[in-house]
Amino acid sequence: MDMYKSQAEQGQNGFNKARKTAEDGDLNRLKAAAALLTSWYDASHRTLPWRENPTAYSIWISEIMLQQTRIEAVKPYYDRFMKELPHVTSLASVEDDRLMKLWEGLGYYNRARNLKKAAQIMVCEYGGDLPPKYKELLKLPGIGSYTAGAIASIAFGEAVPAVDGNVLRVLSRIFASREDISRQQVKKHWEEMLLKILPETSPGSLNQGIMELGETICLPNGRPVCESCPVKKLCLAFRDRLTEELPIKSPPKKRRIEERTVCILEYQDKVGLCKRPDTGLLASLYELPNTEGHLTREEIFAEFDLKKEEIVQMENLPEAKHIFSHVEWRMIGYRIVLGRPLGKKWISAKKEELKTIYPLPNAFSRYTKLIK
Repeated sequence: MDMYKSQAEQGQNGFNKARKTAEDGDLNRLKAAAALLTSWYDASHRTLPWRENPTAYSIWISEIMLQQTRIEAVKPYYDRFMKELPHVTSLASVEDDRLMKLWEGLGYYNRARNLKKAAQIMVCEYGGDLPPKYKELLKLPGIGSYTAGAIASIAFGEAVPAVDGNVLRVLSRIFASREDISRQQVKKHWEEMLLKILPETSPGSLNQGIMELGETICLPNGRPVCESCPVKKLCLAFRDRLTEELPIKSPPKKRRIEERTVCILEYQDKVGLCKRPDTGLLASLYELPNTEGHLTREEIFAEFDLKKEEIVQMENLPEAKHIFSHVEWRMIGYRIVLGRPLGKKWISAKKEELKTIYPLPNAFSRYTKLIK
């Protein structure tokens, strides 16, 4: 019996030793890649508005804006936002409608709402500053592990990882990993690996270096620019010609299709608006009158309580489509010019105020552009 036990223990010890050897090999590869990426980033990173005289606040704002949004799209929003709300206290006290107007067009409006909520907590509990520690940042609304890691490492020099989709793609290719990067366990694995090798000095340069590589060279959808990659000699996917296959990612769930009818209701220099509920999709934003389904002209009269004799002009507008993360709107539209005031059912907004006061989501941009 002791002999069998001894053989089992030897087998387990052998397995553990082999696993440790593999882990050590992975760590050595990661350390080597980290050194190259840090040097590459420090020498050749892009000039971006939030990298010029960065503060914890500017890093936070930029990271939230950049979530699921392209850098070029973010730049003008960032500049405008920082000019009007240059610090935590100004963000904490801004009127909701003004905040939404500043955010108009960026989408995912809960990001802006959480910014204000977090700023108010910072004013009450941290003297109007961002907390300097990763674990404290994680407690704030709208800040997850990636954003907390980015702020803590770049602004405060804390050696913590910042793992987003770009980082997952880069690491999956360097190690030729076939693990599904949409799984939380995979993200956690790479966070733990990076935590072991992050330098105590300038950890933000490494985090930004991996992100920069993913944004500029190690591109998604099988389009990496491998000849320009500073770590191609360490990349197993490049060696084995797997860059077009990796990373592995589960396909997203199919979006629900919704048909809607949108109306531009006009009277002289005014247009009708309504405000969405405080919860749910596009919460608290203003919108053009709209309803479910593709309605005929006669159905529009009944839906919006209009009489034919009140209408000076009615025309069909082009079809439009807007894609949210979980639903897709397919819209038809009408322009209706009334011969009487809009009435109490609608907010009667001056057309010029649509540009300055009322935050209107991008979902209606195909139609708001037609308002002259």
